[in-house]
Formats: sequence, C-alpha cells, structure tokens
Amino acid sequence: MITDSNVEPLYAEPLAEALRERGAEAECLAFSAGEGAKTRETVADLQDRLIDRGYGRDAWVVAVGGGVVGDVAGFVAATLFRGIPYIQVPTTLLAMVDSSVGGKTGVDTPAGKNLVGAFLQPRRVLVDVEVLSSLPDEEIAAGMAEVIKYGVIIDADLFESLEGDLLGAMLAGSDAAISGIVARCCELKATVVAADETDVGYRQILNFGHTVGHAIEAVQAYGVRHGEAVAIGMVIEARLASRKVGAPSDLAARIASLCVRAGLPTELPPGCSVDAIVRAAFHDKKVRGGKIRCALPNQLGAMAAPNGDYGIPVEAEELVTVLQS
Repeated sequence: MITDSNVEPLYAEPLAEALRERGAEAECLAFSAGEGAKTRETVADLQDRLIDRGYGRDAWVVAVGGGVVGDVAGFVAATLFRGIPYIQVPTTLLAMVDSSVGGKTGVDTPAGKNLVGAFLQPRRVLVDVEVLSSLPDEEIAAGMAEVIKYGVIIDADLFESLEGDLLGAMLAGSDAAISGIVARCCELKATVVAADETDVGYRQILNFGHTVGHAIEAVQAYGVRHGEAVAIGMVIEARLASRKVGAPSDLAARIASLCVRAGLPTELPPGCSVDAIVRAAFHDKKVRGGKIRCALPNQLGAMAAPNGDYGIPVEAEELVTVLQS
C-alpha cells in the first residue's frame, strides 16, 4: 500500500491488516501528505524502500489516497522493475471522479505540474464513497470542480442537473446523489480515455480549465487545491472560449455560479499576477511550437476542435485579456 500520512491510519493500514488476515503479504509505505510531496525525490525514496524490502516483479502496488497518492504510486508502479501492476483505491472525491481513472501517473517539478510521468492503466479502480465522510467540506468542493468540468465538456444534462437540485443533494450528503455522480463521471472519463489513451487527440478535452489551473498552482507554489485552481481556470477559459470559438456569452457566468454554490473560488488568488500566470502557462506540458494551448467548449457539453485539434493555440495577449477581465 502506498499512501500518505493522513490516509495511512484511516484506511491504508486497516486495509493492509485485512489482507494480512487473509494470507497476503501486505504493508504500508507512507509519505508526507500534500502536493508538495509529489516529487521525483518521493518516488525515488519509495522505489528504494521497495527494493530494500526485497519486492520483485510479482509485487502489486495499491494506491490508497487522493490524487497525489494515485499519481505518485502509479509512477512508482510504472517505473519500478520496468513496470508492475497497480490498483487505485481513491479516498477523495476528486480522485474518485477523475484522477484514479485513465492511467496518468507522474510528479511535479519546480517548472510546473505533472511534467515528469508515464501512462500505466490500473488493473482495478475500487471506490467506496463512504470514505468521503471523513473529508472536510473543502475537499468535497475541490472534487466538484472536476464534476462541473464533465458537464461542460461532454454532458450538458449533468451540468443542468447540477444547476437544478443535484448539486444541493450532493453537498447535503445524499448517498444516491454521490454514488450517481461518481459513477457517471467514471463512465465519462473511461469513455474518453478509451478513445485516446495517450492524450494525443480527443482526450485533450479533459484539459478544460487546466492550462490556467496548472499555472495558478505553480504560481501559488501548490498552496491551493487542484480543484480550486481548476474552478478558476474554467471560468477564465470559458471567457476565452466565448472570444475565440463562439461559446455562449453566459457560459462563464453559469460555470462561476455553480462553482460558487459548490464552495469554489472563481477569481485569481491574492498575489497571483496576470504576468506570472502567463509565464507559468508557457511551462505547461500542453505547449506546442511555443504556443499555449487550451481545450475550449464551443457550447455546453461540446468542445471545439478546429481542424480536428482539441488543443487550441492561444496567443499570450489573448490570455492576458481574459485574465484582466
């Protein structure tokens, strides 16, 4: 079990103990909780610890935790002994609806988010929504950013249901609402990934809100939650979509309204300058030919793909304009 210091006593160690009671050899390896630990150094330390303990290619990695744990544990599995199997057991809403599905693994560097990594599909993704009861409201809100994103990019009915009663039911802890949202988002993510596993075409629609969101995270030294940064990024990139690909003029306002209701920010954090965001965006892994690229909706539930390309080049001046607005 690879986990973090928060999740280890809650879920990872009890899971390891349950496996030991059934005859398995299982132990927990934990690292410090938080995005700041999502580094090459953490991966190297985990790899060394596994090698020192005598594990081999018959070992399995089980990622028990949120998105950071899943990315780190998956990257360990992808690179140790040239690849061993792993399972995702997500314990946050964001990991359940998004990061645990799809096979992206990796770490951050000082230059930007997820710049070093590999693709490795988990053998299973096992979700128990009851673990969400141990999370603070801020973590639930962060996960809702990715739920809202799915509504914008591929499922207008989901978005409109959230605008209705679904978001309130979700935040009130309705089991039916939570399970339905998680299942639907996993279904949508799996459909997109199956069409483009290695992110060279259609899968780029999942990047909506993430070009600006990743830049915010980098500028803030990962002091904001990923979902919070994505919420701000979606509002800003929806404004860009209205100017660049003909998205409805009220789309950004509708996204912002849902984000606010979910408890998410919609404006740049204090001290996060426009110039710094633009500079950070040029270090994003989606940059091609020296151009910032964004995935942009041209209507609710559908993404623009001029010339069949879902990664749309954006001039720095265009990004500056929407950031300043």
